[in-house]
Amino acid sequence: MQSSDLKNLTIAIVGAGYAGAAAAKALSLLGAHVTVYEQATEIREVGAGIGLRPSSMERFREWGIFDAIANVSSPSDYFEILTATDDPIMKDTWPAHGDQKNTHLIHRGDFIDALVGVLPEGMVKLGHKLETIEDRGDKAALTFTNGTTVEADLVVGADGIKSVVRRQLFSDQEPVFSGERAYRAVIDIADAHGMVTDDNLRMYIGKGTKVYLLPLRHRNQVSFDITALCPDSNWAPQVSKEDMLATVDGFDERIVAITAGLDMDKVNVRGVYDIDPVETWHSDSVVLVGDAAHSMLHHQGQGANSAILDAGVLTDALRHAGSVKEALARYQAERKPVTDELQRISRQGWTEDEVSDVFPGQKPASQQPVAEAQA
Repeated sequence: MQSSDLKNLTIAIVGAGYAGAAAAKALSLLGAHVTVYEQATEIREVGAGIGLRPSSMERFREWGIFDAIANVSSPSDYFEILTATDDPIMKDTWPAHGDQKNTHLIHRGDFIDALVGVLPEGMVKLGHKLETIEDRGDKAALTFTNGTTVEADLVVGADGIKSVVRRQLFSDQEPVFSGERAYRAVIDIADAHGMVTDDNLRMYIGKGTKVYLLPLRHRNQVSFDITALCPDSNWAPQVSKEDMLATVDGFDERIVAITAGLDMDKVNVRGVYDIDPVETWHSDSVVLVGDAAHSMLHHQGQGANSAILDAGVLTDALRHAGSVKEALARYQAERKPVTDELQRISRQGWTEDEVSDVFPGQKPASQQPVAEAQA
């Protein structure tokens, strides 16, 4: 689109999470009039740590916010997968993207604070819970529960797994329970029983349970996550220390000791959900990004990264297409095949014998046992 057309474009983004904040930053660089509408009265992110892949960090470099993210994260050189009893299964570097070779490990709260912190003051409007969205062809109209109404040339639905935008315009399918429960906590490195000595992600797998140790050494902390099979589909269940200990029975005694030492008041417990692939992500003036479009299970660590890449591709499409309608079609054509595959692979309950599918995008030569890789 012509620069003058982009500067006259009004864009309303629904949701100020990873997807919405990343889209806001990228789209604002086009010169468009961008406003983000967030239902919460304050922006805060619970949970633990995530890894921002080299491809995401390259986008941050393009958007001029690399340092803002790097300053609150730890660069990781490689990841490692081990058995429940600490025997190596796989070890490899992260897939490089251009000059970026490190995955940056970051606390979810620090990440959203950094993203929102680089947006112009006043761009994010809090306390705006979406009630209805009406697609009018060349424009879309939003009504919020506080009585506010908005019309925009482009609406970006970044409102997560329970997206109102998706449900009203594109798909009324409900989120799908995975049969798993996630327990997440951030602890001091001193409480990790010597298991964290560098900045690299390690995963321990066994008997339907996956334990993730994700160092946040810039905070002198570590993100400790357990994902375990569980038939209870409650979104936010109440659990006991005994429940958690049962999930790591038979694991390395240090993992058991970390679990035993957790403060249950600081453990975030959630049922694990995703959505089935959505056939269509856009109309002429409305588009889905992030979890609203393709919420996926966390086993690939690709949820936040996919949202960031969505924002980048959507912005590129608007810059190069002849119209908003054409840009949205280009965006879906590029991103949907990728996220469909990530959703599929993320649903695999992978075991020691399935680690070659754990991280899509790895170079084929890297998919080999540690002993061969180090020979």
